Amino acid sequence: MENKVVRNPSRDELITDFVKSNPDYYIKEFKKIGSKPTYSFSFNLFAFIFGPIWFGMRNVWNWTLAFLIIETFSVVQIIRGLFGNITAEAIAKVEQVKGTIAFRNKQLEAAIENNPDKIDVFKRNIKSLEDAMQGYLDEITRVEASAIWITIFGFILLIAVKIAQGVLANSILEKKYSEWLSDKSIHPGMQIKNYILSGVFTSVIMIFTVIHYSFPGLLQVMDTFPTHPEIRLFSIKWIEIIFDYAVVKGDLIFTAITIGIRSVLDFLELLFVKTPWIVIITAIVTLTGLSAGPRAAIYSTGFLCYMGFLGFWVKAMTTLALLGTAAILSIAIGIPLGIFCARRQRFYSLIRPIMDFMQTMPAFVFMIPVIAFFGTGKVAAVIITMIFGGTPVVRLTVLGLRGVPETIREAAIAYGATKWYLLRKVDLPLATPSILAGVNQTVMLSLAMVVVASLIGAKGLGQDVLEALQYANVGQGILAGIAILFVALILDRVVQGKKRV
Repeated sequence: MENKVVRNPSRDELITDFVKSNPDYYIKEFKKIGSKPTYSFSFNLFAFIFGPIWFGMRNVWNWTLAFLIIETFSVVQIIRGLFGNITAEAIAKVEQVKGTIAFRNKQLEAAIENNPDKIDVFKRNIKSLEDAMQGYLDEITRVEASAIWITIFGFILLIAVKIAQGVLANSILEKKYSEWLSDKSIHPGMQIKNYILSGVFTSVIMIFTVIHYSFPGLLQVMDTFPTHPEIRLFSIKWIEIIFDYAVVKGDLIFTAITIGIRSVLDFLELLFVKTPWIVIITAIVTLTGLSAGPRAAIYSTGFLCYMGFLGFWVKAMTTLALLGTAAILSIAIGIPLGIFCARRQRFYSLIRPIMDFMQTMPAFVFMIPVIAFFGTGKVAAVIITMIFGGTPVVRLTVLGLRGVPETIREAAIAYGATKWYLLRKVDLPLATPSILAGVNQTVMLSLAMVVVASLIGAKGLGQDVLEALQYANVGQGILAGIAILFVALILDRVVQGKKRV
C-alpha cells in the first residue's frame, strides 16, 4: 500500500483560514508586518470606519472595550455640544432660586405689614439669593459659549481614536494570528454570532450612554435601577427562615463541631498559656534553631522577650493557641483534600468555586452565618479563620502534585510501585516545597484574621489592636501590631525553615 502524503498548508492558506474575509489584503499586510522586527506601518480602512464593531467581529474584545469607551466619550461630547441640554443643571438651580426668592418676597411683604424689625433680614436674604441666581445665569452663559469647544474637542478625539484604530488594527490582528497558529482553540471571529454580538454590544453602550449624558432626564428609567423594596424584604425574610431552620435541625452537627474545635483549642491554650514561660521560650527557640538556623533562633529570642517585657505574653500565647487550632485543622483537612483533588479534575472543578468564594468574600460577611450557627467566641473565631486561611494549602497541594514530572511517575510505575508507594515515595517528596508554601500561606492568612476574630469575642493580641482603634490609642495599637508581626515571623521561620519559597 502506498503511504499517504500529508501536506502542510501554506502560510497564505493559513492566513486565509484565519481572516475569513479579504484574504489577499491581509496576506500582503501580514507579510509586511512580519518582515521587520520593528513597527511596520499598516492602515486598515474597515477598522477606521467601523471602529469597535470591527474589533468585536474579529473577537478582539479587550481592544473593543477600550476603543468603545473612548469613542463613546467623544460622541457624547459632540452630541452634548451640538444638541444636548448642557445647561439643564444650572437652569434647574435658577428655577429653584427663583422659587425661593418669590417665597422670601412674600415674607418681606408680611414683615412690612406686621414685623418691621425683620425687614432688613429678609432684604439681605433676597439680595444674596439674587446674587446667587446671577452667578448661575453667568454660568449658563459660559457653558453655552463653551458648547462649540466641547464639540470641537469631541470631533478631534473621535478622529484621533479612529486613526489609532485603523493604524493598530492589522498589527493586533497579526499578533492574534501568531497566537492562533500555536493554539487553534483561539477563535478568530468573523461568524454570524460575532457580527450580532459586536453590533448589539456597541450600539447598546453607545446609544444609552449618549442619551443619559447628553439629554439628562430624557429616559428616567436609566437614572436608577428599576426595583422595589418588597423584593429585598421578601429575600431577607426567606434567608432568615432558612437559617432558623438550619440552626434548629443542625444543632447536633454544630454542637459536635464546637466540641471538636474546643477540645483542640483548650489543649493548645493549656500548653501555651499555663506552661511556664521559660519552657515555652526554650521550646520555640530550639525549634526555630533546628528549623531555620542559629540566627533565626536569636531573632526569635528577641521577639519573645519583646512580648514578655511589654506585657503581651499571655495574649500572644492565647493568639498562638487560637491560630494554632485554626492552622492545624486547616492543614489536617486541606492536605488530604488536595491529594484527593490532584488526580480528580472533576471534583476539583466542583470545589474550586467554593474555595474562590471563601477567599474573595469579605470576612465580615461570612462572619454573619458563622455567628448564627456557632454564636460568638473563640470557636466562631477559629471557624472564620479556617474559612479565610484554609484554601491555599489545598490549592498548592494540588499544584505541587500535578507538577510532579510524568516521566518520574511512569518510571516508578514501571518498577512495580503501587499507588500508595507512588504517593509516599514519589509524589509527596517532590511536591513538598509547594505543600510547605501552602502551609505557610495558610498560617499567615490565619494570622491576618487576628484582629477580625477579636470582634466576635476572641481574646489575644487582636483585642489590643481593636481597643486601640476604638479609643485612638496609637501607642497601644503600634506595640500590639508589632507583637503580631513578631508572631508571624516566628511561625514563618518555623514552618519554612531554610527553604524559603
